[in-house]
Amino acid sequence: MRILYDPYPRTTSEIFSDEMHHRFIRTYKVLAVRPENRDADYDTYLPQADVIISQQPMGRDRLVRATGLKAIFNVETNFLPNIDYAYCFERGIHVLAPSAVFAEPVAEMGLGLALSLARDIHTAHADFRAGQEQYGLAGNMHARLLAGADMGFIGYGDLGRALHRLLGPFRPRLRVFDPWIPDNMLRRFDLEPATLDHVLETSQCLFVLASVTSENQLLLNAERLALMPDGSSLILLSRAALADFDALAREADSGRLRIATDVFPQEPVPQGDPIRTTRGMLFSAHRAGALTSALEEIGSRVLDDLELINKGLPPLSCRRAERETVGRMRSRPIART
Repeated sequence: MRILYDPYPRTTSEIFSDEMHHRFIRTYKVLAVRPENRDADYDTYLPQADVIISQQPMGRDRLVRATGLKAIFNVETNFLPNIDYAYCFERGIHVLAPSAVFAEPVAEMGLGLALSLARDIHTAHADFRAGQEQYGLAGNMHARLLAGADMGFIGYGDLGRALHRLLGPFRPRLRVFDPWIPDNMLRRFDLEPATLDHVLETSQCLFVLASVTSENQLLLNAERLALMPDGSSLILLSRAALADFDALAREADSGRLRIATDVFPQEPVPQGDPIRTTRGMLFSAHRAGALTSALEEIGSRVLDDLELINKGLPPLSCRRAERETVGRMRSRPIART
């Protein structure tokens, strides 16, 4: 099987361990694209390719030249709007992304952020370093338990499922808003389906986990944030475009809500951005999923599905682009910093 290989903006050393890379090049005919000669290499390799590993644009003009193409892997892990998905569906070409690799590491970070917001871990640390610590009950006047709390999820995909497993020992009452999942399916996961407003109104701790789509950008605007109970926590883990960051900052700065975020509208965040000095906000620099183990899982899942495709079987380890939803996805490509 011949593979057009161009993982940029990922690198081979990020997504493959040495052992996986040796297996990759030993098992398949790898047509490696040279970045300085990208267009010419695509012209040469497309007619030969059975599989493409690339985030580069794949319009119909390119795809019609790849007459034997079986699959396209996006190892950036997003379904970007730079592929002619309709052509791929017509031709039975799988478009795949190993997006689930980040679910567990991001879920763990989400739990850590939620605990720090609930128990004031980060502020108590800063107070101690400044010689302003308060001991015992005096240092816990605004703290609360996660155990038994009313919690809410916006979105219940791979990340939601991973976080749900971690939260089990806390015995939360967990309400979920996800318009892409039937209510009965959520109930089978022992979840309470709810409207967005009800999730916002009842959550002491709210996790924002949804992918960004054409329908939910700026979903959390000032009006909706105002529905959240005073003193509740909001943890934004998925995409910055889901929230009005000015409104988030106002709620956090006022002290009404406790907010943590791993994502930002512009990354890297400019040094002079006023959000850096917002009180009541806990920051993580889009690092929740950026672990060596998670990145190498990209390569592992790609190899799993290459093996299946080579046997004439359907891929199982990576997520497939779906005809009904891929056109609604609005993820941005990752940027090298």
